[in-house]
Amino acid sequence: MPAQQKKVIFCIAGVLSFACALGIAAAVGTQLWIKGTILCKTGALLVNATGPELEKFIGEIQYGLFYGERVRQCGLGGRPFRFSFFPDLLKIIPASIHVSVILFCTVLIVFALVGTGFFMYNAFGNPYETLHGPVGLYLWSFISCSCSCLIMILFSSEVKIHHLSEKIANYREGSFIFKTHNEQFQDSFWIILVCSLVHFLNVLLIRLAGFEFPFSKSKESETTTTGAADLMY
Repeated sequence: MPAQQKKVIFCIAGVLSFACALGIAAAVGTQLWIKGTILCKTGALLVNATGPELEKFIGEIQYGLFYGERVRQCGLGGRPFRFSFFPDLLKIIPASIHVSVILFCTVLIVFALVGTGFFMYNAFGNPYETLHGPVGLYLWSFISCSCSCLIMILFSSEVKIHHLSEKIANYREGSFIFKTHNEQFQDSFWIILVCSLVHFLNVLLIRLAGFEFPFSKSKESETTTTGAADLMY
């Protein structure tokens, strides 16, 4: 492939990687990860609420990685509350998983920026082999894609398996029990999915630029070495 086309491909990949870093940084600071509704089960059972009456006992909840807000509905009108994960909810949530999600988000931002720098260096500089060349581009893109997948898996398990919304809704609720009525992943979560696809696309762009995958290259060299050894004997 001509050098000019490689430069264009690396520039596109660098811009995409930088856009991912900005998008993830913005997503981490918002509360647009989960949005749902919470049913006040105790209040609904007391009055045997059904149909339209049940709406009076369904509140809303929305949160991100650091803070959120909910509207408490128990038949007497909505009461809004704001909450913070640190330090308020650390004792009731799966803290290790939640901290891991934040940690992997930070790692993802760092490696997306590192990938951006290396893509631009390969486009406009004179890179050499090892981590400054194609091997490094594959490595940073693979790590970024892996981190994105881990973030989605960990956060999904925290929400769905560990029932994060219910734990938040029942925080400091003495006699009332709240159950998740409905919950959906919001924009910030889907930004992580988009970023994982972008980093996978960057891997394909590196291959399109004419650079072999590192493992396939080593296999070819082993085959060549074996063939040369056979000729010697």
